[in-house]
Amino acid sequence: MINETWCDHNNIQELKSFCSPDIGFLTIKCRPHYLPREFSSIIITAVYIPPQADTSTALKEIHRTLCKLETTYPEAAFIVAGDFNKANLRTRLPKFYQHIQCATRAGKILDHCYSNFRDAYKAILRPPFGKSDHDSILLLPAYKQKLKQETPVLRSVQRWSDQSDSMLQDCFEHVDWDMFRIASDNNIDVYADSVSEFISKCIGDVVPIANIKTFPNQKPWIDGSIRAKLKARTTAFNQGKATGNMFEYKQCSYSLRKAIKQAKRQYRDKVESQFNGSDTRGMWQGLQSITDYKKKASPVADHDVLLPDKLNNFFARFEDNTVPPTRPATKTCGLTFTAANVRKTFKCVNPRKAAGPDGIPGRVLRACADQLAGVFTDIFNQSLSQSAVPTCFKRATIVPVPKKAKVTELNDYRPVALTSVIMKCFERLVKDHITSILPDTLDPLQFAYRPNRSTDDAIAITLHTALTHLDKRNTYVRMLFIDYSSAFNTIVPSKLVIKLETLGLDPALCNWVLDFLTGRSQVVRVGNNISTPLILNTGAPQGCVLSPLLYSLFTHDCVAKHASNSIIKFADDTTVVGLITNNDETAYREEVRALGVWCQENNLSLNVS
Repeated sequence: MINETWCDHNNIQELKSFCSPDIGFLTIKCRPHYLPREFSSIIITAVYIPPQADTSTALKEIHRTLCKLETTYPEAAFIVAGDFNKANLRTRLPKFYQHIQCATRAGKILDHCYSNFRDAYKAILRPPFGKSDHDSILLLPAYKQKLKQETPVLRSVQRWSDQSDSMLQDCFEHVDWDMFRIASDNNIDVYADSVSEFISKCIGDVVPIANIKTFPNQKPWIDGSIRAKLKARTTAFNQGKATGNMFEYKQCSYSLRKAIKQAKRQYRDKVESQFNGSDTRGMWQGLQSITDYKKKASPVADHDVLLPDKLNNFFARFEDNTVPPTRPATKTCGLTFTAANVRKTFKCVNPRKAAGPDGIPGRVLRACADQLAGVFTDIFNQSLSQSAVPTCFKRATIVPVPKKAKVTELNDYRPVALTSVIMKCFERLVKDHITSILPDTLDPLQFAYRPNRSTDDAIAITLHTALTHLDKRNTYVRMLFIDYSSAFNTIVPSKLVIKLETLGLDPALCNWVLDFLTGRSQVVRVGNNISTPLILNTGAPQGCVLSPLLYSLFTHDCVAKHASNSIIKFADDTTVVGLITNNDETAYREEVRALGVWCQENNLSLNVS
């Protein structure tokens, strides 16, 4: 029996009924007078499972029905209620929530109410109906629609177009870039900063800014045209009620329905197109859109104005506040880049990547590569010759992202660093040069950040080494799996530079790397709140192109001392493999002790928690 003040009987449809010795249930679909936008309909299932029933068979039957209905109605709200006795639906549908937590008969919870959305009802115990031996349950709606759960997000976005690109190209084509170099008086910081600020100003003058408000219950296929037609239909409805002529309202209503169908079709085609071709990233994004597998991370609360400073101090906890070491002056670095090198690197920039603190997006570098390659080639070469990285290129803005749904401590935030896209291009050029002069045989058991190597190779060689040894008599294998605490953040730049020199890198380039790793400015941004800047002189910043290579070079001398042992690495994940024969573990235990000493000497902390 459905209350008609809640739902008209014309909007009720029977979907499934089933009866067997193990289970009986009835499923109907309702479209109430009022329904939150995130739900297309409500599908209600009334269930009875007898005490003597085979619960496995009963749950299998209702699971089959509900899965089919979820596929048919992916945006519906599902409510499953009734007498389940000993059965538990969550063993089959773990994403359904049980809302009755009080005993309903003889101290046991036999009556259940499940839904596919959290906090749907508050259950209140009431006396039984008539002579029933089950207590009754009053379910009070507790669900808050998404519109009230989250506040709308207001974003300012740049409206890019082909016209914007051509206008910027024309603007940069007629700039006398030499005046910036002359005005800087050979000061690399002034030179790079003035050029970056000029480019940012041109972008602000050419590219319009639009303010977009996104509501939490907004469907992905709704765009500006749909909203305009919704507004037109509402206006026509109000005018029709006032004049008594509903003809225009009917036209607007038809136009809206047609536009919605077309928008849904276009969105479906867009998602399905991601499964074509060789774009694996697009394929996974399509799967996540269809299955809603990857939930959005919880937003970081921005009402705490002190949170950015707390996070900034926490992320910089490995800083030892020592004065950065000064290197002796050397001859000018012999490394230089050509405009063709820089132009090619700019044209390979991913335009989807977020801009850094300088506000220059990758789209500008890619679209205006021909116009900007010359001036940045000069900046890059001057930076190398002076062994100094421009300060504006070393700034980083950290946006904390929660690691879990409920944040309880500062360590529950993952620091995502936004750095200059221009500097990333510069780093990529330097990285290619460094890798070209390193021997291929360097650190053969490091499987990260190397071409044609992966975790599969690291696992394969570990298993092969162990299994080959186990084929012999009187043998066994010991493995020690090591995890470092924030390995990238604990690198000591002065020790790294010494190791780079032993590998044959130009001393002037080593000085450039030292300057790259020291004197880095870092702020944390939470909403509209920004922390006080901190200057860091320890660690290799995560998110920078050079950091993985520098870390692998910093740890290249972490190798086994004994022939019966192997130290296999994938980035900072390290495994010590000891091949034991005749119960002699001497070499293995000496290896572990030597590794502990190496960690202390290189400022790496073992994560023993």
